[in-house]
Amino acid sequence: MKIEKVGLMTPGDMGQAVAMRIKDKGFTVCTALDKRSERSRTLAREAGLTDVGTIARLVAECDVVLSVMNPGAAVDFAREAAAAIRAGGHKTLVADCNAIAPPTVHEIARLIEGAGGRFLDGGIIGSPPRGTAKTNLYVSGPGAADLTALAGPQLNVHVVSERIADASAVKMCYSAINKGTQGLWLEIMVAAKRLGVDELLEKQLRTSRSDLVDFILGQFPSIAPKAYRWVPEMIEISKTLSAAGIGPKVFQGEADIFQFVAGTALGKETPENRDKSRTGKDVVRLLAEARAAK
Repeated sequence: MKIEKVGLMTPGDMGQAVAMRIKDKGFTVCTALDKRSERSRTLAREAGLTDVGTIARLVAECDVVLSVMNPGAAVDFAREAAAAIRAGGHKTLVADCNAIAPPTVHEIARLIEGAGGRFLDGGIIGSPPRGTAKTNLYVSGPGAADLTALAGPQLNVHVVSERIADASAVKMCYSAINKGTQGLWLEIMVAAKRLGVDELLEKQLRTSRSDLVDFILGQFPSIAPKAYRWVPEMIEISKTLSAAGIGPKVFQGEADIFQFVAGTALGKETPENRDKSRTGKDVVRLLAEARAAK
């Protein structure tokens, strides 16, 4: 498959960075900003993306459309894209690159393929590829190797298999370990702060798991602005585990802690405007205070 024009929805924190790396390869990268927030418009403008207005035009004009968004919005976007594909008679390739469970992937695949389009499954693992950071895009499905054309020094594309949902299964399992661990540590450290034993807990942790303490505390400042997106991601992980015959309740609980964080003042910040001087301990203190105020 020859790819010349790439569509990307939406240009948020990860989407914008991925779009910039694809542009570096010489592709024209488009987005659709109708009904999008001012933040999305600003990020798209900063990245030099071409705004085609509507999703219908995005589907009509692009060879491939990458869905990189809040996982809670993935199915709704797929429905809109499918409607545009059906109405225009297009054969557009739609690659869902969101943090969603295999059953959700198959639901989206049915929508896109049922409308006459082509579908691939993707999962992004890593930080937004800005500066020196690199990220990984795992892809699966028939002809998944087509997306290797988008690969570059900071965007590694890994073909998993020809089976739809394998890439998302990798993403879900990785996220369960990575973000799930961060959520558990955050919840426990906020609890320790409220119980008045946070200093003693940290002292004990530094004698037994000093390798983890500073790393975890270093993650906390960036969690809060993303917590609203991590809520549906935890729900998707619970669906993944349930589909695998494993109990889903742990990650239903993880969704609860991120829902709490998202509702605080810290959770209302964006990755661009958060206080970069705030430490992990500051985050724990502020969340403990927010919980006490409820």
